[in-house]
Amino acid sequence: MSVHESRKDYNRLSLSEGELDPDPIRQFHRWFEEATLSEIPEPNAMVLATASPDARPSARIVLLRGYDERGFVFFTNYESRKGRELDANPHAALAFHWHDLERQVRVEGPVVRSSAEESDAYFQSRPAGFRLGAWASRQSEVIADREILEARIRALELQYADGQIPRPEHWGGYRVVPTVIEFWQGRPSRLHDRLRYTRSEGGWLIERLSP
Repeated sequence: MSVHESRKDYNRLSLSEGELDPDPIRQFHRWFEEATLSEIPEPNAMVLATASPDARPSARIVLLRGYDERGFVFFTNYESRKGRELDANPHAALAFHWHDLERQVRVEGPVVRSSAEESDAYFQSRPAGFRLGAWASRQSEVIADREILEARIRALELQYADGQIPRPEHWGGYRVVPTVIEFWQGRPSRLHDRLRYTRSEGGWLIERLSP
């Protein structure tokens, strides 16, 4: 089958204004819980899109590590490409795709760094190997071969043999503060349901978008 012949019609569910929670974070929580209960692999996987100051975009998959009324949190190396772009242009977009439920969620908004306390707490909750990896990897930098990385890990294992591995200053969290959240439900004949929340002074404006 060629690429242009690959099609799937969506007909499992629908989304109406009457079903929506007035608060998009509560609505997200409802959908996230349904995705988790559906045993979708890594329902917290999300596309993170950033852009450089001269508007060159880049995107990658990262993992959501928390969300509440303040926004959506992920952790990374501050010196990576995405970290450098967020420092220069602190705005981002997120996209979740839950294929089995024929759903997407899109989030847009400014980005702020998590507090040191929040980053410390999450870092210490990670397995030891993950923590050592945060020290060993100079994320997004060119590396001659894998042996260099593995040698760094061996040295770090000796350095932190007692298991007391502090968080590197170059590693921590970011929070995407949503100004727009869109909920997308696949429907037959590509006439999908798209309902968008836009933050306003009085709360959240809910609008239906054409598919």
